[in-house]
Amino acid sequence: MQTSSTRDRIVVAAARLLQRQGYVGTGIKQIAQEAQATLGSVYHFFPGGKEAVAVAAIKHSSEEFATLLRTALDSDEDPAEAVMASAGQLAEELRESGWTDGCPVTAAALETLGTDSEIQQACADALRNWEQLVLDKLLRCGFPSQSARELAITIIGALEGAEVTAQVNRSEEPLQAAGRQLARLVRSYEVDSPRRHAGDVDRRDRTAGRRAPTRHGQPCTSS
Repeated sequence: MQTSSTRDRIVVAAARLLQRQGYVGTGIKQIAQEAQATLGSVYHFFPGGKEAVAVAAIKHSSEEFATLLRTALDSDEDPAEAVMASAGQLAEELRESGWTDGCPVTAAALETLGTDSEIQQACADALRNWEQLVLDKLLRCGFPSQSARELAITIIGALEGAEVTAQVNRSEEPLQAAGRQLARLVRSYEVDSPRRHAGDVDRRDRTAGRRAPTRHGQPCTSS
């Protein structure tokens, strides 16, 4: 009898294989073996074959990555610190996987470029979803919508590239460096950074009688 747990095993196994060896390098028989399922079970749940399994796997990995990213972004009210925490969390997860479990969509996305396949659409949806998480964080912190949107695209793009570089070099440094530079970029939109300079602002107000500097992003809370 087929069970939902069998389907889940197939999706998780396919997700891990796609991360490690891409779509082209992953065979449907290998997915079945990795999931400890029969080939018939795979086709039972996914009549569309390998492509259908891959789409489900990419969606699964996208949600896993989104959960990690959301948790990291919510870990600090300061958006710059939150972005740096996101990079650090990605570096830690990658190292703990033995440098094998990188971006869940990169390989599949590159292998299906220029096609109208459901795989390409699933990859595009994943990237947009992650960008939206960063965008929402920045908007909650008071960034103007256009700046927030462009920053979100830049942050996800930089983290994606740094993750691939970290895998190749088997080092956390590319992601840690990207996190530090992205934090600087986020702070460049601010006249004054949150909390860290609050005491200085108060002193300037009291001694000089001037209005405190303002910034685009205000200290914010998680949603």
